[in-house]
Amino acid sequence: MRAVVQRVARALVTVDGAVVGSIGQGFLVLLGVRTDDEAADVRYIASKIAGLRLFEDASGRMNRGLGDVGGRVLLVSQFTLYGDCRKGRRPSFDEAAPASLARVRYDEVVQALRAAALDVETGTFRAAMQVESVNDGPVTVLLDSSRVL
Repeated sequence: MRAVVQRVARALVTVDGAVVGSIGQGFLVLLGVRTDDEAADVRYIASKIAGLRLFEDASGRMNRGLGDVGGRVLLVSQFTLYGDCRKGRRPSFDEAAPASLARVRYDEVVQALRAAALDVETGTFRAAMQVESVNDGPVTVLLDSSRVL
């Protein structure tokens, strides 16, 4: 499972011109699910997102987390995080989970983040979405459960 986490001042997702998810300060998380992701991957990614300290303290060090700043999460499914561009000019998505599995794992991450007392907004799974964000910093980090599990 891969997650691109961006510290944002604000972010929103629209589908067909209607806002389906919106946050102020917090994390915009783009989440990709791999074919072999399991419950351990969900736990790892959700725990990392919930525990990340990407907000500055009074000394200017990234030492504060979402709970410390009243931040929220906007979680957006993005299978293209598993696009493999090493061969040819068109990405291969062989490692991306099929929609049926990806939806289950995506929903499990949402539930795990909410269980960690985070306020979570979402995009619309499998919809053509427009994502707008104001990246704060900019600060962007990549989480990949396959590199640690």
